[in-house]
Amino acid sequence: MKLWEYRESADYIQKRAGIVGETAVVLGSGFGILSDELEDSRDAACTEIPYSEIPHFPVSTNPSHAGRLLFKQINGRQILLLSGRFHYYEGYSAEQVAYYVRVLHLLGIKNLVLTNAAGGIGEHLQVGDLVLIRDHIKLCAQSPAIGSHFPAFGERFFDMTDTYSTHLREIAKNCARQMGYDLKEGVYAFMAGPQYETPAEIRALKILGADLVGMSTVFEAIAARQCRMNLLGLSCVTNLAAGIASGELADGEVIEQASQIANTAKELLTRILCHLKP
Repeated sequence: MKLWEYRESADYIQKRAGIVGETAVVLGSGFGILSDELEDSRDAACTEIPYSEIPHFPVSTNPSHAGRLLFKQINGRQILLLSGRFHYYEGYSAEQVAYYVRVLHLLGIKNLVLTNAAGGIGEHLQVGDLVLIRDHIKLCAQSPAIGSHFPAFGERFFDMTDTYSTHLREIAKNCARQMGYDLKEGVYAFMAGPQYETPAEIRALKILGADLVGMSTVFEAIAARQCRMNLLGLSCVTNLAAGIASGELADGEVIEQASQIANTAKELLTRILCHLKP
């Protein structure tokens, strides 16, 4: 990708939307239902922009990802929602998967919340749990930072120690305590997909310290860290990983389980967003 392409995408959104605020939320698999639960921030003529209308923007091909940029409000605060994301298994490169993150950076977004559906590996996790991502494991060589270096997006070599902001995780845990909800934490392992993992792969990931496994989030997190965004990751455990529970894994199960916890996820996200700096 070229720097001018990122700028053209950002300029288009800016012209269509005007003020976009400083916080964005990516609604992953099963979380799309939340896009209808928050108040539109402006008139119907500009409450959303389909990804397909944004120059150079990838397009979601997963049917459960709507592919829309939405403008919402929470307690009068402007929030940018991305309903749907892009995945490596769709044929996109790591840079394309994380393309939108750099566009958000150019728009002035400081806080980014990534949500996803994940398989549970850790023994402390159950189906239906919401889990804060504390760290991640990426075993593949690909990275969105490979290739041409654009100083506008940060340093060439950058630290990944506090990728998932300790400060934002404390805010999330405090919000969960106020709800009386037991919000767990875990390490998320990225696997390229689209096939689910084998039992042997899950055993290996468990040995390495993974609590969750999924096919998204990590490339985006790397780009966000390079751009020095404040990042929060939130997974919904929609199934137990291969070999841990009996039976075959299916996409329908993932969507169904995520929808069952939508009300809790909405309340938690709303509380968290209200506590982020404007």
